[in-house]
Amino acid sequence: MLPNIGWSELLIILAIVLLLFGANRLPDLARSLGKSLKIFKHSLKGDDADEQENKRKG
Repeated sequence: MLPNIGWSELLIILAIVLLLFGANRLPDLARSLGKSLKIFKHSLKGDDADEQENKRKG
């Protein structure tokens, strides 16, 4: 399993991400990640709704 991640490790990871992508691209990356998660959650909820509808019909 994953070990506990402390503040120092999070800061190091953030610094590496900042160096790799630059400060200008970080908002775009966060925005696209948020949209992707929203679509993923919506598709999961949509699948559940479709299954329930099929059970009612069948």
